[in-house]
Amino acid sequence: MVLRTAGSVLVVFLWSVTVVLGQYGWSVTYTTQSICTLKGSSVEMSCSYKYPSGHKVTSTFWFTKMKTGVEPEDIGQDPEYAGRLEYHGDKKKDCTLRITDLRERDSATYKFRFTTDQTEGRYYGDPGVTLSVTALQVKVTPSHWSQWKKLTCKTTSYPLTGNPTYTWYKNGQVVTVKTSTYSVIPNDKDSYSCAVKGHEDLHSPAVYKPKNTSVSVSPSGEIVEGSSVTLTCSSDANPPVDKYTWYFQNETFLNGFGQIYNISKFKSKDNGHYHCEAQNGRGSRNSTALMIILPGVSSHSGHTHFSHHCRPAPSPTRGPSPDPDLDPGTATTATTMSTPPIITAPTVAIAAAKPPAMNSELLLHPQTGSGKEG
Repeated sequence: MVLRTAGSVLVVFLWSVTVVLGQYGWSVTYTTQSICTLKGSSVEMSCSYKYPSGHKVTSTFWFTKMKTGVEPEDIGQDPEYAGRLEYHGDKKKDCTLRITDLRERDSATYKFRFTTDQTEGRYYGDPGVTLSVTALQVKVTPSHWSQWKKLTCKTTSYPLTGNPTYTWYKNGQVVTVKTSTYSVIPNDKDSYSCAVKGHEDLHSPAVYKPKNTSVSVSPSGEIVEGSSVTLTCSSDANPPVDKYTWYFQNETFLNGFGQIYNISKFKSKDNGHYHCEAQNGRGSRNSTALMIILPGVSSHSGHTHFSHHCRPAPSPTRGPSPDPDLDPGTATTATTMSTPPIITAPTVAIAAAKPPAMNSELLLHPQTGSGKEG
């Protein structure tokens, strides 16, 4: 196995052998049979071909899918590759292909095909070039010490060979260059990412605790007693949120541990303040409190009647301390209100940001045979 770096491209060549297959003067030569590289990089598949004298090449293309009796599809016509293919070959002997801005779904076996002006002049070369594209990610796990977190820079699918060195980032700034693991005592506001040394332009997405946590309610219009009410907790986090907890009047629901909480028949006893907590391996974040009240409910001795039903709750006169990451004066929960709010508008639904994996060994088996068609 050979680990080669060239410019901004990290490429791992497995079984770096020249493959020549052909018959009766027909052949396709793939310089490299298998390539493993990183998402976002570029790759060049070196290739050359031969054909009998007296033939003139009329068409050339690369393909990844072929069915018996069906002409393979030129990847140059696939919208997935739009703007990312560079064919460096010609209609004489060179069939080199370059693919830029690689994506994980580009992983496939690529084969070259050409046709000539003769009736029997159709040929493709096996086994082709197997391309495996993988991305970097940071996995967060508890360390042996309670405050510490172990960060591991790993690939999402195919493992890289050669024991590369990694560059670690904190809030976008380089903090160390070392192995694939890094232990820290993280601050809730910090984010961490990694890259293979020498290829820092291909670093992993940053990991961070949940942020922008919010609650939205459905229906957003008038809530009628006995109707169904659905609350949704949204949060931006990486790694994704793995636990949601719901609170009503500062008390947890016995079964309130999913992203969505449903009240099948909303009654007056359900009037009050709701908020959620989103948690991942980096930490947790509370939403602001949302107050839901049925119309026509008296809130205090003055019998003030409300004309609408949901709104973010104002700051409580007493209750738990607000989340330090929220703006001053924003409540995470509410228990006792000094003056009931006059609600005049429904709550605005808050959009969720969905963040974006598994390591498996790459098993590559050379294929045999070539495709000469009559």
